[in-house]
Amino acid sequence: MFIYFGAAVCAIAVVIVASRLVRRTRAVEDPDPDGPTAGHTGAMLSALFLLAFAIAIVVPWTTSDAARTNTYTESQSISEAYWAAGRLPAPAGPHVQAELRGYVDLVRGPEWRRMRDHSELTARGWAVLDGLRREVLAIKTDTDELKDARGALLDRLAEISAARRQRAADAATEPPAGLLAVTVLTGIVVVLLPFLAGARPRGMTLVPLALMAALLATGTYLTIDIMHVFSGALAVGPDAFTSLNTDLQRIAGGG
Repeated sequence: MFIYFGAAVCAIAVVIVASRLVRRTRAVEDPDPDGPTAGHTGAMLSALFLLAFAIAIVVPWTTSDAARTNTYTESQSISEAYWAAGRLPAPAGPHVQAELRGYVDLVRGPEWRRMRDHSELTARGWAVLDGLRREVLAIKTDTDELKDARGALLDRLAEISAARRQRAADAATEPPAGLLAVTVLTGIVVVLLPFLAGARPRGMTLVPLALMAALLATGTYLTIDIMHVFSGALAVGPDAFTSLNTDLQRIAGGG
C-alpha cells in the first residue's frame, strides 16, 4: 500500500514540476473549464474509472460462475461416493452413506451460513471427510470386488476433498482492496471534475450530471455488493446440495 501512495505522490510531483517549467515558456494559459487540460483530464479519468469498474465487475462475476460450477462438481462426487459405499458390506457401507448424508446437511445448512457471514468453511466438514477416509481405509477387503469398491470410494472421497478445497478458496476470494479504492475515488473525481475545473453548472445542466452521479454510485455499490462469492447480489446458493439431498433419499429408497 505504501508503494501505491508513493507512486501517486510522485505523479503529483511530476505535474507540479511540469507546470513550473511550462510557465517559463510561451505556452498558452488554459484556465477555461472546457479547455484542453480539462478535456484531456476528463477523458483519462473516465477511461481509468471504466477500466477499474470493468475489472471490479468481471473478476467477481467469473469467480462466482466458477464457484457455482464447482458446487455441482462436489455434489456429483458425493453422489458417486454414495453409490460406491452401497457396494460395501454392512455395517461399513450404510454407515458411510449416513455420514455422507450428514455431510450434505452440514454443507447446505450451517456451513453455507458460515461462508456467507465469515467467508470460511467449518472445521466439522473437514473432520467428517477425514473420518470417512480413515474408516474406509480400515475396511478389510477379502475379495477383488471389495477392493475395487473401496478403491472407487476412496477416489470419490478424494474428489470431494479437492472440490471442498476449491470452495474454501472461492469463499475467501475477493478483488484487491486497492482496486475497489481506485474505483470509488475515480468515480468521485469524475462526478466532481466539472466543479474542480472551474465550471458552475446551473439549471438543466445539472440534470445529466446528477443522473451520471446516480448511475456511478449505483455501479460502485454493485462492485462492493458482489465482492464475495457466497453473499451479495451474485451469491452462490446451496442449490446443488439441496437437490443432491433429494437424490440421496431417492437412492436410499431404491428408487
